[in-house]
Amino acid sequence: MLLIECNNIKKSFGERQIIEIEQLKLYSEDRIGVIGRNGAGKTTLLNILRKKLDPDEGWVRIYGKAKYISQLDPPVYNNICPELASEFNIRTTYDENFSGGEKTRFKLAGAFEYNSEIFFADEPTSNLDIDGIKLVEDKLSSYSGALVLVSHDRILLDRLCNKILEIEEGRIKIYKGNYSDYKEQKSKENMRIKSEYEDYTKERKRLEEVIKKTKQKVKGINKPPKRMGNSEARLHKMGGQKAKAGFERTIKNIEKRIEHLEIKESLKEQPEIRLNIMGSDKLYNKIIIKGNDINRTLGNKAIFKNADFKIPNGSKTALIGPNGCGKTTLIKMIIGKSEFISIAKDARIGYFSQDLSILKEHLTVIENVMENSIYNENYARLLLARLLIRGKNIYKKTSVLSSGEKVKVSFAKMLMEDINLLILDEPTNYMDINALEIFEETLSEYDGTLLFSSHDRKFIKAIADNILLIDDLKIVNFKGTYSEYLYSINKESDDLKSKQVLVLKNRLTEVVGRLSMPSKADDIVELDKEYHFIVNELRKLGQ
Repeated sequence: MLLIECNNIKKSFGERQIIEIEQLKLYSEDRIGVIGRNGAGKTTLLNILRKKLDPDEGWVRIYGKAKYISQLDPPVYNNICPELASEFNIRTTYDENFSGGEKTRFKLAGAFEYNSEIFFADEPTSNLDIDGIKLVEDKLSSYSGALVLVSHDRILLDRLCNKILEIEEGRIKIYKGNYSDYKEQKSKENMRIKSEYEDYTKERKRLEEVIKKTKQKVKGINKPPKRMGNSEARLHKMGGQKAKAGFERTIKNIEKRIEHLEIKESLKEQPEIRLNIMGSDKLYNKIIIKGNDINRTLGNKAIFKNADFKIPNGSKTALIGPNGCGKTTLIKMIIGKSEFISIAKDARIGYFSQDLSILKEHLTVIENVMENSIYNENYARLLLARLLIRGKNIYKKTSVLSSGEKVKVSFAKMLMEDINLLILDEPTNYMDINALEIFEETLSEYDGTLLFSSHDRKFIKAIADNILLIDDLKIVNFKGTYSEYLYSINKESDDLKSKQVLVLKNRLTEVVGRLSMPSKADDIVELDKEYHFIVNELRKLGQ
């Protein structure tokens, strides 16, 4: 069923055209992931489709009720029903003092208060921990209407979407399948464009070379010798003119062939974000950071109690756990050199904070980056250019930058300092997918020690070879990748489930026997209740 259609849409901000759409239709079975670089117009597109923002040209029609959540907009309702509040682990009344994660959970719960045919979700996992992201994933998976989703969470895009809408230079293009399918199609498309352009330029060059050689032949047609008689000279001249005319016809024919060649555009290579993590002196300690008997409270809330951890030299350690468990607290204790924590003597820490506190708002981009730099300004400009911040933009005040741009400048500033140990607190917030994948690649190749916290499951899987889990006031050390960690957790869960099933089945056998041949001491009613309870528990466990 058709739910949204729009035609000849154009939207500009100032002199920059953000969106241009000839035609777009959204059907009830569509689950569309919207992707594009920071500032490409993803949120603008959603606002136009839900008719919150009028286009400069064109029209939009919606045939059905729509609901919308955004990382920026306030919740639709200030109160939600107790059932949803319980499901989303949130209070029933909205509070401005909620954490970022709590605000997102409340907005999501409110969005599911009423039925609709269309669900617009703009970064619905913003500020959520991994459990919260899985909750969003489950709720949106069970949603029966059309979905339009803006997200940089590639696992979410893979599991929820059957189409990917890419915004590039104001134009949209739709690819069938999830994000992984899109990546494969995009790669093949780029290879085809590159091959066709190479064939086109090769053929054009060949034809132009033929023209060049033919013109040289025209110039080489000899004039009649001076001693040649008049009649012979006339014959020679006539032969030369005939040959010249033939060559000129050949040139014109080839020029027409060039004109009729189907012009192929070259692949618009986007400048790569390649971060050169140069570092200085390497560390040779076996353990770079160590925590012993860590105890910490914030107000009346205990965060750590007799917690221990170790970070080996050269490891890439992911710090994980639910919102509010103490990840940022632990990182700040490391940076602040807490009495509970010891750090390798020669460690020089490059620290990326999720509050971007490394930046000074009143300074320009280049002033911020050069403030504590051990490298020259030419290298700083090169690094910023690779981060797509170039030209006059490096003289912008940091205060006017977007969140995504501030993240990139923070990285640049950190990497220009004298460091040999990286500590990153939620580095993936506000990044577009392209930047995220390049950072992944760069950090994977980094041969120093890295500690980072993140809720991006794909990012953790791509980088981490060591896991620290904060759970129940303790820090659990796991040596291995995130995939290996998940496998171990699932295995433990399966083992526990098997034990529960065995106990229940043994008890069921006993209850059935007593119901079949009850003794005088048996209470048949209670045995019958226990029988049904056990059967229901076994059903829950898939038995």
